[in-house]
Amino acid sequence: MRTNIIQIGNSQGVILSSDILRKLDLSLKSSVDIKVEDKEILIKPAPRQGWAEAFKEFAASGAEEKFFPDFFEDEDLSWWTWDEEEK
Repeated sequence: MRTNIIQIGNSQGVILSSDILRKLDLSLKSSVDIKVEDKEILIKPAPRQGWAEAFKEFAASGAEEKFFPDFFEDEDLSWWTWDEEEK
């Protein structure tokens, strides 16, 4: 793919086609690593590291109860009934 360097605000940049982004599983605001190697610009996806493992550990720890308490745990909901005749 051939493209041109364009003005983006006070910076310059290139536009990547949606086909390239799709092939790399990238979207708007995706994190990438950019470096220069042998006079070439390399752009690589930079997924956030460790998030999947961190969420698994969080779920296994039971800590979500501190963040998402059961608001109705002390409520008497015995009066809530479903009357089949009112359908």
